Amino acid sequence: MSEEKGICAGTVLVSFVAGAAIGAGLALLYAPKSGTELRESIADFADDAVDKIKEYTKDAQEKIKTAIEDGKETISEKKSVLASAIEAGRDAIIREKERLSL
Repeated sequence: MSEEKGICAGTVLVSFVAGAAIGAGLALLYAPKSGTELRESIADFADDAVDKIKEYTKDAQEKIKTAIEDGKETISEKKSVLASAIEAGRDAIIREKERLSL
């Protein structure tokens, strides 16, 4: 359903992880900890979130590259079929002209 609206799965996944990171960060802010512990927890959580987002972004980029390559192959195949059809049409026109001129 999301692909019908032009949103790829990678975008949805990255958005979900970012939302989870924000929610967890807010939960840490309201947790009963000392300032030092809280800052350390936030820093650790932020580092983990950044690492996960980078990993998901890399995965999404790889999937996009694969999709592009598959698209290029499909276009190449369709281009070959279309060229063959055009050539067959030209040949048919030439044969028909020759037949009508006799």
